[in-house]
Amino acid sequence: MTGQSHATLRSMAHSAPLDASQKLSKATVGRVLGYARPYRRQLVVMFGVLAVAALASVATPVLAGRVVNAIVDGTDRSVVVVLAAVIAGLAVLTAALSMLERWYSARIGESLILDLRRKVFDHVLGMPIAFSTRTQTGALISRLNNDVIGAQRAFTGTLSGIGSNLIALIVTVVVMATLSWQITLLSLVMVPVFVLPARWFGRKLQAITREQLQLNASMNTTMTERFNVSGAMLVKLFGRAEQENESFGERATRVRDIGVQSALYSRMFFIALTLVAALAQALVYGLGGWLAFGGSLDAGTVVTLALLLAQLYGPLTALSNVRVDVMSALVSFERVFEVLDLPPMVTDKPRARRLPRRLSPTARSISFDDVYFTYPTAQQVSLASLEDVAVLDRDVNQSVLRGLSFIAEPGQVIALVGPSGAGKTTIAQLVPRLYDVTGGVVRVGGIDVRDVTQESLRGNIGVVAQDPHMFHDSIVANLRYAAPDATDPQLWEALERAQIADMARRLPDGLNTVVGERGYRLSGGEKQRLAIARLLLKAPPIVILDEATSHLDSESELAVQRALEAALADRTALVIAHRLSTIRDADQILVVDHGRIAQRGTHPQLLERGGLYHELYAAQFEALAA
Repeated sequence: MTGQSHATLRSMAHSAPLDASQKLSKATVGRVLGYARPYRRQLVVMFGVLAVAALASVATPVLAGRVVNAIVDGTDRSVVVVLAAVIAGLAVLTAALSMLERWYSARIGESLILDLRRKVFDHVLGMPIAFSTRTQTGALISRLNNDVIGAQRAFTGTLSGIGSNLIALIVTVVVMATLSWQITLLSLVMVPVFVLPARWFGRKLQAITREQLQLNASMNTTMTERFNVSGAMLVKLFGRAEQENESFGERATRVRDIGVQSALYSRMFFIALTLVAALAQALVYGLGGWLAFGGSLDAGTVVTLALLLAQLYGPLTALSNVRVDVMSALVSFERVFEVLDLPPMVTDKPRARRLPRRLSPTARSISFDDVYFTYPTAQQVSLASLEDVAVLDRDVNQSVLRGLSFIAEPGQVIALVGPSGAGKTTIAQLVPRLYDVTGGVVRVGGIDVRDVTQESLRGNIGVVAQDPHMFHDSIVANLRYAAPDATDPQLWEALERAQIADMARRLPDGLNTVVGERGYRLSGGEKQRLAIARLLLKAPPIVILDEATSHLDSESELAVQRALEAALADRTALVIAHRLSTIRDADQILVVDHGRIAQRGTHPQLLERGGLYHELYAAQFEALAA
């Protein structure tokens, strides 16, 4: 009885607080069954094991009653010994069946976690960059972890719990009814007295558990934001450590108070269930004893009924909360399905062709033909729950590119310059299909990028961003992310060409040095050069440099410019630059303004013509002179 009460308490405490009027979604149930279909054989075996275990658990009280009768009747001692041995055997069998049922439920549940996590992970990676820019990373990770685990609990806990409790309840009631219908009826009349406290305490525990989970989530978010390098630095620079500690302490104190309150409710719940069960057993002994003295029952049957009663109320209490358990599991499934149902905007066509692993020198052109582009709306790429807002932003985005056309011939270096927000980075993002155009065509090697697979397209393109990302891993791991099969000599060659080999040699752990989260253990220039080394290892035929030298000092900039000149030989490149001095040798300079190409030409030509390029160049020259 004690174990069953605690199990019921845990079930109620961890169930999501739900509206009693909430309806089960048939579509969600159907999809859940679809995920369970591959494991239907294991489910059948699991329920078979549960049925046998239920029979064994009921057989033990029956045999215990026979032991009592054998003792009262003065039967041969050997009968008592045999019955005791059978009871011991049933105990061993029940333990083995419990382990077997646990293995099956865990296997099914963990396999479901694997299926869902892989599907959600793959789906999120396939979402457009706009999805990542809008959603909260923590909320998305919660879907992949907490909600997937909640869905898994439907099979490891809820489903097996419902099955075992239902089978145990039916078998117990049937056996009790065959022994004494009067005592069985009395036991069922007592059910409301037993179940009502469970439901009342369940509602109380759900309410405080909900607040506890919300406060814990809030504290986790605070710690995540304040403990990373940027957050910790901001707290220190603004002198907010005392205020942050006070705010965190208030929430932590409330969590403590809720913990004490929860402990008291838990103890009251346990006492109430124990008291009701004890009263019910007293009634059974009283009525059973009365019937026994009247000759309607024997002593062993009274003992059997009392023991069976202890096995009756546990399943009844658990089943009284079954709707909350099922709804909690379905809510977790629905939150996972909500992410999976958000369609990716960039997908491969059913018969998309594959580009060669390395484009030939004559197929390394890039062309934009009357390209229009508008960033997707929030409704197209995001969910309100992932942005922590009640309603998604309904603003209609303005066009970023308006009828933009140009051609980068194979081997040419095309520079994109212009004011901030002119659309330069957007142009660069359309080439590897981080977004799809809303009008016009982008071609690589004369082929519409929407007609080829994303993998083969991006395999031919290398990008160095203004703030390159580094994983919290070693230098060698970050380098081999671009070329997993690269040899050590190839790694060092790339580092040499990126002008960062000497720094790597000076590190105590060399290439095994961990760069920290997002490369924070490196300076801006070091991280930029490491990203350039990664690009050189990939050796793509098409290169996009988005302010690739922005964090370098003058000396390093000149060295890396020389390395890039060699790296860009026979390759087509789009170079976004604010420092106009770095793109004076470009084959063509495109001056982008308000989504259109305002000017185009070489550096001398554009200076001679005047206009926006001349104004930008003059402003930078005056700033340097000052």
